Amino acid sequence: MSKKILVAIDDSENALRAVEFVSNSFSTDNKITLFNVIQDTATLCKMNSPELTPYFTSQQSAFCLLEDKKKELVGQALKKAKAMLLDAGFDENNITTKAEFKNKGIARDIIQEAQDGYNIIVMGKRGVSGIKDFLLGSISQKVFNLAKDVSVLFVN
Repeated sequence: MSKKILVAIDDSENALRAVEFVSNSFSTDNKITLFNVIQDTATLCKMNSPELTPYFTSQQSAFCLLEDKKKELVGQALKKAKAMLLDAGFDENNITTKAEFKNKGIARDIIQEAQDGYNIIVMGKRGVSGIKDFLLGSISQKVFNLAKDVSVLFVN
């Protein structure tokens, strides 16, 4: 019986390791969704207000170029992740790529997506110390704390 697997992905090596783990560890009849939460910083590119500081206004175009580059990198990561799954024998019809703008927060948006009938969330775990996780928090830690009705698998 196939499962619905949600793979939280960004443009990091940790995310691609999670995809590699899925491709090597799960049977190819499973339905995989590669899910990215897009930071909604693009609205800053369109912001035009007299209250904006002259410095922000002068730097706005550079910020927008960085934003475009980040979207490009995430798009490339999604394509690479899909190719990894296809190379491992997953059926293209069982692979979905999905990118949505941040709504409630990255971790909460991942959990919200997971409530759509997924059996497991798979994501990379950043290699930071426990004390940093405790003090600063991380997306993986937040997903772990918020997940109530779905299993979460972290890949190092």
